[in-house]
Amino acid sequence: MNFKGKDIISMNDLTRAEIDEILGKVKTVREHPLKKTLCSDKVSAMLFFEPSTRTRTSFEVAMRNLGGRVGGFYDASYTSAVKEESLWDTVKMHDGYGFDVMVIRHPLKGAARLAAEAADIPVINAGDGPNQHPTQTLLDLYSIKETQGTLDGITVAMVGDLANGRTVHSLTEALLKYDKCNLIFISPRDLAMPGFLLDKCKAAADRGVTFSEARRIEDYIGEVDILYMTRIQKERLEEKTALAEKFRSIYRLEAGMLKDAKPSMKVMHPLPRVTEIAPDVDHTKHAYYFQQARNGLFVRETLLALILGAVA
Repeated sequence: MNFKGKDIISMNDLTRAEIDEILGKVKTVREHPLKKTLCSDKVSAMLFFEPSTRTRTSFEVAMRNLGGRVGGFYDASYTSAVKEESLWDTVKMHDGYGFDVMVIRHPLKGAARLAAEAADIPVINAGDGPNQHPTQTLLDLYSIKETQGTLDGITVAMVGDLANGRTVHSLTEALLKYDKCNLIFISPRDLAMPGFLLDKCKAAADRGVTFSEARRIEDYIGEVDILYMTRIQKERLEEKTALAEKFRSIYRLEAGMLKDAKPSMKVMHPLPRVTEIAPDVDHTKHAYYFQQARNGLFVRETLLALILGAVA
């Protein structure tokens, strides 16, 4: 498969075969004898209109690990966006500055797709509001396969703010491409998984996919392979602060709750965490979120190398 010049905007744009190909190339790039020079003549534009720690840093380190360079901005308040410059114009300007690839994060749904339409260089979506976060999903899939040995026939519980969480939206879209997955969506009713994604789950029944909605973490810990925790996104619930704090106290995982978990079960989280995973979970054999975050570096190195044509 040829990924050179390909935009990575949504998990919907990738077939199962393409996902498997990307994941399968991670080891190749990690162990490549010329890794430090694979992208030595390439420059990545980093357009971050929204705060980021892991995604921004890992993309920056990934590009440098491949011998490339980075430019752009990490705080839109220091750009002409404050002068009401349109996203289209900002992207067009950066597209003309000699960059080879563009990584964009934006608070509005559909912003990455618009950027891809405006730019001639390939665009990677680093998160567009509550919509999609495909590179997070790729590292999630890599981590799941690393710990479970497969992406077929697994039981995954997603917990927390499923209405606004772009990571769980992307992960659901991706897992529906695999066979016989059992998805459990655990959240308060006010923050339930969007209806259009539930409809997609129903449509995947012909591949043996099953799903259910639930309210309590404790009822499912013993049967899941992956417990995917997410934070209650207070910034997207600005007018419901009290409600957000209430949900944070309810949807919380503590080490004592893991006593009936499968030995191979792993707790994952896209981070940052707030109160939804107690610190005592860090010391259990089930905690995997820090390794998961580290895998983000390897997956993003691979994506950049593929999109820039450094590996095939």
